[in-house]
Amino acid sequence: MPGTPRTVSDVMTRTVVALSSDTPFKDIVKAMERWKVSALPVVDGAHRVVGVVSESDLLPKEEFRDGDPDRYARLRRLPDLAKAGARVAEELMTAPAVTARADETLARAARTMARFGVKRLPVLDADGVLQGIVSRSDLLKVFLRDDEEIAREVRREVVALLFPDPVEPIGVEVRDGLVTLTGRVRDTSIVPVATRLVRAVEGVVDVDCALLGAPRRPNLDPDLPAVAPVGGAREDRTDRSGDRPA
Repeated sequence: MPGTPRTVSDVMTRTVVALSSDTPFKDIVKAMERWKVSALPVVDGAHRVVGVVSESDLLPKEEFRDGDPDRYARLRRLPDLAKAGARVAEELMTAPAVTARADETLARAARTMARFGVKRLPVLDADGVLQGIVSRSDLLKVFLRDDEEIAREVRREVVALLFPDPVEPIGVEVRDGLVTLTGRVRDTSIVPVATRLVRAVEGVVDVDCALLGAPRRPNLDPDLPAVAPVGGAREDRTDRSGDRPA
């Protein structure tokens, strides 16, 4: 229900440094140092991503440089030992690459990074061609949204749709990304839905929901007789002798 979510293409870096499969080891290190990045995509002749070389792929060469590992280490770390002897990107890269699509939401890209423990993702189009790079810092750009911009979206996309006729006006206050909702609504059963939708608005850090239901009306109905009238007059059922009522 909130406005159209931003996609990876909205925040990604479009200037991309990529490696070919035959890029030498030292040139990879130089490229990382020059561009201040910790990983680079590897592309084929059609500019499709075939893998990624990261700093962790390069480190085994230094780790095992001054001696041969023991038998246990050789069995346990065969992939690292292979990379220790690698000379070009094709021998070093991790494949297949963990990537994102340009039209993915930022939330989905964030889940991919968390799942695979990576800091950046090559961004591909529908044909698998490299379009850019998205990093963790790129995904956090949504939290740079102005508080008033967030408040306008909450009022327009959540409050106006869920509570078109509130008992009292719904207040929306945003401070440093924290949204506070106040007021009274007719149907409190949808308050949890409102909280969930507000939290889904990009740039929202958290939600304090203080929405209440309509105030209780005092009972203005007259007292009714304990027993319905008989014969047009209220029947006195009290035994004046003090015994139990007849």
